[in-house]
Amino acid sequence: MQFTSTRDSKLSVSFSQAVRDCIPADGGVFIPSQIQDMRRWINYIDESTPFTSIAGSLTTAFMHDEFSPIICETIAMDAFPKSPVVSQLDDNLFSMELFHGFTGYHKDYGVSYLCSYLEATLTLTGGNVIFLDYTHGGLGALLSRVLKGKKHIKAVLVYKKGTVRGIDEDCLAWNGGNIYPLEMDGTEHEIKECVASVFADRNLVEKFNLTVADSTNVCRLLAQIFFFPYSFAQIKKKVSGDIYYAIGPDTYGTLMAGLYSWRFALPLSGFLLPSTSALYADPTGHPVITDSVVDISHRGTMSAVSPANLERLESFFRSNQLMMRNFVFPEDISEKQRDEAAKELYTKFGLFSSPETAEAYAVIRERGPELFEDAASVVLIAHNHPSLSAEYCRHVIGEAPETPDYISRSFEPVTLGRGLITCADDIKSVIRSL
Repeated sequence: MQFTSTRDSKLSVSFSQAVRDCIPADGGVFIPSQIQDMRRWINYIDESTPFTSIAGSLTTAFMHDEFSPIICETIAMDAFPKSPVVSQLDDNLFSMELFHGFTGYHKDYGVSYLCSYLEATLTLTGGNVIFLDYTHGGLGALLSRVLKGKKHIKAVLVYKKGTVRGIDEDCLAWNGGNIYPLEMDGTEHEIKECVASVFADRNLVEKFNLTVADSTNVCRLLAQIFFFPYSFAQIKKKVSGDIYYAIGPDTYGTLMAGLYSWRFALPLSGFLLPSTSALYADPTGHPVITDSVVDISHRGTMSAVSPANLERLESFFRSNQLMMRNFVFPEDISEKQRDEAAKELYTKFGLFSSPETAEAYAVIRERGPELFEDAASVVLIAHNHPSLSAEYCRHVIGEAPETPDYISRSFEPVTLGRGLITCADDIKSVIRSL
């Protein structure tokens, strides 16, 4: 499978290069340049097909020109100890929970897959990589789980002062582990700018194989694609009409993954989502990406520390606005509509929900009746565990879900007992020490 750039369609690189480079030299982001037609395989899978089998089959299809099927299956098996949970809520309504990973966030799947891919391939080819990321704390807690036992991956994580959490002592680099956390004073923007300036040093990036674990990395996007054929396999014998997916605001990586799933022939008809300032409906109801106001040739370089999926979305629809109008359906949702949706999810189905999941369900309440009349089905995607929004649940519903131990552990504060860093040179010094 080859990858190109959102800003230069003539560029063609392997998956391995796209994963390790993250940002092409032209300043765009990597996207697949070719998608295989998986129609025959899609017809074969059903509710008995394990998530790891689907992930392994797609990994093989996407990477067969680089790695053997055995390696591809190994990557998937090691990455996913738990599967998403797909349930039927009503005649034409289903849910897919993506929070059954390591820390209760949907990103658990993508980061774990990225680490599994890198470890498996670097074991074969030799070499090491270093993640360099800014984090609010969740990424460190996750990497503390998935990097254990890994020999070819280390992570330098930059935190705002006092926000380090969820890292086991034996995972710290000075205790022989894979993670080197750094604390810094300043705003999120200032700290991200500092991290971005390290990536601007191309000699350092190439010498130490620096990459990111955030959603800019195209490997994260690939992992999210697996959700869609898995959910389809779970419901295909229970539906008779079109299939739509409802997703929360700002989950554009999931939206992109769904669109690429459609490209390899998965039968889905569109995506329902709440409007945001970045993606909304114009007065005629047609979707608009705000960034599109500025021509892509006049924009600055994409940053390795900022999510890149809106530019991927623009690239996907650039040549066919009509297709976007028939695939993406943003809906304005008020706080009142969101909260009413959260209450209904609880009273009708016994489900707690995050504000984002409640917004997605509110869109179903607005759009669903006309879809259900045509025998369509909708899959509501719940990205993150509702206990992470316990205060919201308590405020809207009157009670909150229990927090599982594995999530509680990821919030335990960690005191490093080390000095603060002040600049990019401090980060570079740590990278060189590793």
